[in-house]
Amino acid sequence: MPKGPRGEKRPADVIGAAIMVGRIATGEITEKPSKVLGRAIAGKAGGNKRAKALTAEQRKEIAKKASEVRWKSKGKQD
Repeated sequence: MPKGPRGEKRPADVIGAAIMVGRIATGEITEKPSKVLGRAIAGKAGGNKRAKALTAEQRKEIAKKASEVRWKSKGKQD
């Protein structure tokens, strides 16, 4: 079953989607918000705090390692 922008389950066909919209509009069913959105926000906040805590030298070393891994996976480096 396809998922919506926040990870909700959605019907794959047009008729099923229309029926679901009607049920939501009449209050027959309610959509539960996904936990994915909260995790994404928390991850960004943690990344910003980590970046502020690192020195320029530490950030440079992390970036260098990441670059080496990316290039190695593409077969560009020996």
